[in-house]
Amino acid sequence: MLVNNAGVGSSANPKPVLNYDDAFWEMMLYVNLTVPYLLSKAVLPDMMSSHYGRIINISSVNGKMPALHGAAYAASKHGLLGLTRTLALETVKDGITVNAICPGPVHTLINDLRIEYDANRLGKSVSEFEATMTPMGRRLEPDEIAPLAVYLASKDSTPMTGQAINIDGGQLMIG
Repeated sequence: MLVNNAGVGSSANPKPVLNYDDAFWEMMLYVNLTVPYLLSKAVLPDMMSSHYGRIINISSVNGKMPALHGAAYAASKHGLLGLTRTLALETVKDGITVNAICPGPVHTLINDLRIEYDANRLGKSVSEFEATMTPMGRRLEPDEIAPLAVYLASKDSTPMTGQAINIDGGQLMIG
């Protein structure tokens, strides 16, 4: 099993595309897209020889929608969904499933920085902004994401491959 969960978020350097730092763009795409590609490529031979494997890519709802002042993040997560679906198609007959989890805003230290940036940009308090991010009125907690990863890693998920599953508190419903 491989879980590609490491990544860089847009909070590290939020800017409009016109002012984007090219080196930051390259680093973001490398960490968020190229590294999962390389790690997947490294584990596939063993998975193929055993006719079993699970690859779980942690993407984002921003793999399905834009991220204002986060072009590199959105582009890398859109790309990760394309990689997920292509790997799933190429490996399904080898007993390997490849799926992506697409979390909405998750309460982490890195996401705290992005929430502060957006709240300040909109002239709102952090709590006011946070209450409008999802229909639930809050961010998700990391332990609310983990059960989906456990399921995707299990044998019970055998018929599920090539999927990009939202766990976003309804964020995509409100755009």
